[in-house]
Amino acid sequence: MALDAPVGLPVREAADFGGIGVVVIGLDLGTSGVKAVAVDSGGVIQAQATTPLAVSRPQPLWSEQDPQDWIDATRTAIRSLPDTVRRRTRAIGLSGQMHGATLLDAEDKPLRPAILWNDGRSGRECRALEAAAPDLVAITGNRAMPGFTAPKLAWVRAHEPEIFAATRRVLLPKDYVRLWLTGEAVSDMSDSAGTLWLDVGRRGWSDALLSATGLTRDHMPRLIEGSSVSGALRPEAAEALGLPQVPVAGGGGDNAASAVGIGAVAPGQAFVSVGTSGVIFVADDAFRPEPQRGVHTFCHALPKTWHRMSVTLSAASAIDSVARLAGFSSTAEAVANLGEGQPDDPLFAPWLSGERTPHNDPSASGVFVGLTHATTREALVRAALEGVAFSLADGFEALGSPQVEALTVVGGGTRITGLGPLLAATLGRRLVYRDGGEAAAALGAARLARMALAGEASLSLCRPGPIVQEVDPDGGLAERLARRRAAWRGLYPALTRTFQELSP
Repeated sequence: MALDAPVGLPVREAADFGGIGVVVIGLDLGTSGVKAVAVDSGGVIQAQATTPLAVSRPQPLWSEQDPQDWIDATRTAIRSLPDTVRRRTRAIGLSGQMHGATLLDAEDKPLRPAILWNDGRSGRECRALEAAAPDLVAITGNRAMPGFTAPKLAWVRAHEPEIFAATRRVLLPKDYVRLWLTGEAVSDMSDSAGTLWLDVGRRGWSDALLSATGLTRDHMPRLIEGSSVSGALRPEAAEALGLPQVPVAGGGGDNAASAVGIGAVAPGQAFVSVGTSGVIFVADDAFRPEPQRGVHTFCHALPKTWHRMSVTLSAASAIDSVARLAGFSSTAEAVANLGEGQPDDPLFAPWLSGERTPHNDPSASGVFVGLTHATTREALVRAALEGVAFSLADGFEALGSPQVEALTVVGGGTRITGLGPLLAATLGRRLVYRDGGEAAAALGAARLARMALAGEASLSLCRPGPIVQEVDPDGGLAERLARRRAAWRGLYPALTRTFQELSP
């Protein structure tokens, strides 16, 4: 799986990476923060730093961020790494939140705040896009959903025509950071697969789908594989970050990068991610779309590989919201002393940003059912944890309940006390927590940087990390949760019309 290097960029031999003290940096642009992880030649994390980000919600269903905040947070996160680590850095890899629309003018300046993956304003545009491009599902392997990038541009075209007319380039969030780092407009296959402009099976832009949103290839970045070199740090960026002018790898969308970070790269390997959103991810060796179940099919971050995944739009973010509404100072405080669930606990649907798998409904909203005078704030938090577990289980079933004995858990939600046993019991699978799981996307980005540095996409670099904890399904808990989940699954069909009537 050797890869060609772009002309003019030196590719070091793999042996050169074995020098003592050599470091690669994985940079993960998440929704809630930018994480920088420095990894040495043995794959050991030497340092890491995170800078928080805020999300703006100026109207119902809207979710936006200022692209300049990404640059500022990137600078702060990397500058927070020790000087000795930064001086030894030899490459950078990128991971990022997917689907975000960053609209740039002729001078590559943002024309408006970026519209994020969990923005639900473009439901009408999704329907229009599928009507205008009948082959969309066959080409992309996915239904049009408001989270994807193309419907966002259709919304801008309809509601902000002056901005659309001024748009000369559209970049995904991490690729806007790359533009600042290198001066190159480049994206990788895994992230671009989430735009609805990529022919996912052929791994290239689709002229027909671009045309359906009034765009051309001239608006798009150059495409490379995640393990290839995309460019090198500009002198100004290198100085701002305190780094040498090192190469920057293509990288990947956050879930594909996480898969590289925890070793889910061979067919059938799977993980569950609990972050702002929740994901069940299964690696594939071919393009096998299942759009009728609300399952996403994307390119993986490595050549000639793909993956399928289910998506719960609000996972840890839903738990955080309920903890705040219940009056706790933090989620950690909320889950510290929950105790066992009670038969009269309420049910909670975590659809605070709409839902993707399996419902594909941006109008769905969060719901508590079964509140009484006796309901405690602890019961609300227990219901939130259960609701997230139930939603992830819906996604697991949409994927065909993959025949895996265990699922590795990644993402910041791994820190939420009590969620692991609920997930294991609901999914019926052993959960495995690995060293570095909280930073899996950044670790995967670092591994992609190492591959780009060596000039080869090597699966041997994608070994799973050491196991630090395992959680087996509890039979008694599984039986109790099965009864509650049966009632929970009736919420969506019962409330679909209500959601539609309340939706802005």
